[in-house]
Amino acid sequence: MKCGIVGLPNVGKSTLFNCLSNAKAQSANYPFCTIEPNVGTVSVPDPRLNELEKLVVPERVVPAIVEIVDIAGLVKGASKGEGLGNQFLANIRETHAIIHVLRCFQNDNITHVEGTIDPVRDKEIIDVELQLKDLETIEKRLDKSKRAAKAGNKEEQLTVSVLEKLYAFIEEGKNAREFETDEVTFPIISELQLLTFKPILYVCNVDEKSAGSGNEYVEKVKEKVKDEKAEVLILAAQIEADISELETYEERQVFLEELGLEEPGVNRLIRQAYKLLDLQTYFTAGVKEVRAWTIQKGWTAPQAAGVIHTDFEKGFIRAEVIAYEDFIKYGSEVKVKEAGKLSVEGKEYIVKDGDIMHFRFNV
Repeated sequence: MKCGIVGLPNVGKSTLFNCLSNAKAQSANYPFCTIEPNVGTVSVPDPRLNELEKLVVPERVVPAIVEIVDIAGLVKGASKGEGLGNQFLANIRETHAIIHVLRCFQNDNITHVEGTIDPVRDKEIIDVELQLKDLETIEKRLDKSKRAAKAGNKEEQLTVSVLEKLYAFIEEGKNAREFETDEVTFPIISELQLLTFKPILYVCNVDEKSAGSGNEYVEKVKEKVKDEKAEVLILAAQIEADISELETYEERQVFLEELGLEEPGVNRLIRQAYKLLDLQTYFTAGVKEVRAWTIQKGWTAPQAAGVIHTDFEKGFIRAEVIAYEDFIKYGSEVKVKEAGKLSVEGKEYIVKDGDIMHFRFNV
């Protein structure tokens, strides 16, 4: 699952990506590895792993990960191929969610491509480019559907009706994620992989004094996106860069306390990205390894088992499940069993966030 970082040039995208790419920006145990120069896998900070580590004392701890892609800065005309437009839009299409960085700080030493600081305008510049590309995508699909609809295909007639309404909606300058959907219209729209239909997190990059509570620019962004089914996160990329330069976890904690912050902003960003992708975590816990496994919300026990190995899913017999809270309360698997808090679940079980699981299978 991939999140793409987007924004205009000089808004702090690369600074943010570089902070994410530095293991010291997370707590002590979380590694980072680079796949390509602009793609990295980032560990998801999860305090529950630390608690499990204390109780189980495993040989190693393995966190969940999210893939982050640093996408080139976009300019006006990208939908027509300006700048790195085509490459930029193709890169976004390959991601599952978008982290849109908006500049919400004044600094005369850092030029702005539009000459002034206005995050709402900046957001709209990128929105327009993505919307134009989406209209192009819908047009192509409509042409195909209209031909089939004329031949009497009822499903395509419905598709034409839905897409014509969506086309008019986006033409008004709105994003596809704002379009009301239901169980009929959602599959039709999601199949198109529209850029403005992807879940989005707006990151307001602020100056140091605004890192805790934001500023007037942030308030304008929040007002603008309030109907967009989007999240807004306040973060000071320069502070994050300073934190990532500190040598020890203790030094970073002292620095954060001085600023009145509980943790690095990138930790919150990674967790928000995880949530944005509709992901959740289950754990396996043994003396060899305590590990966080990433699954989609709503997955069944066999699907969750398949993340470890396809044989686990194919030959699934049952899952032994302990709720995270019960494991912490009783302190060990043995004591959880004695308290009658270990449940045995079958193929229909929907995995809950934080479940500690052991799978029985036979291939």
